[in-house]
Amino acid sequence: MVTDQATSESSALGWQTRQVYAMAAVCLLVGLAVGYLFRGSQSSAVAPTNAMGASAPGGIHPAGMGGQMPTLEQMKRMADQKAGPLLAKLKTDPNNADLLVQAGNIYEATHQFKEAADYYGKSLEVKPKNVAIRTEMASCLYYLGDVDGALKQLQQATTDDPKDANSLFNLGFIRWREKKDSKGALAAWQQLLKTNPQLEANKKAEVEKLIADARRQSSSD
Repeated sequence: MVTDQATSESSALGWQTRQVYAMAAVCLLVGLAVGYLFRGSQSSAVAPTNAMGASAPGGIHPAGMGGQMPTLEQMKRMADQKAGPLLAKLKTDPNNADLLVQAGNIYEATHQFKEAADYYGKSLEVKPKNVAIRTEMASCLYYLGDVDGALKQLQQATTDDPKDANSLFNLGFIRWREKKDSKGALAAWQQLLKTNPQLEANKKAEVEKLIADARRQSSSD
């Protein structure tokens, strides 16, 4: 029944906005490690992926779906339902950067990267110096296959804030894996470590490992 389906999707949404990025964990393990060393100032309405160890907390299962992961089509309906009240507010307040970010978060968390990037982009038109959101937008563009667009956003982010660990991490990773630019990757990651002496030991170790890998690749080229 339609009512049962709507109820199922609604109950699953609460799980989805927290957990759907567990789906991306496999991608992260094979090289799509675009994410965050730190959770910055971005709205916490929906928490996107964390590339430095994305995993779902134990004991949580998607309600109403028999423990199975929802399809992208189901996630799109979930996102539209969750974002509905925000989009209604945006009709009367279209330049509200915070509402735009919240909408973007919902669509990103449900793998609707095009919609997420659109809302993040509109938010950046209002607040162009929001580095956390620009980096979030870059991640969406990357998952959409727009590598050059992602790099452009990350380069702007590192211009606006040369110390931002998240944008530097992603900039180095995309340069290395997608552009085969080991030198460019090393420059970004070395800047990350230099400008972030407070980096936690495990995160510093991960960056150092990437640096070592990039150096080996560079020497073999």
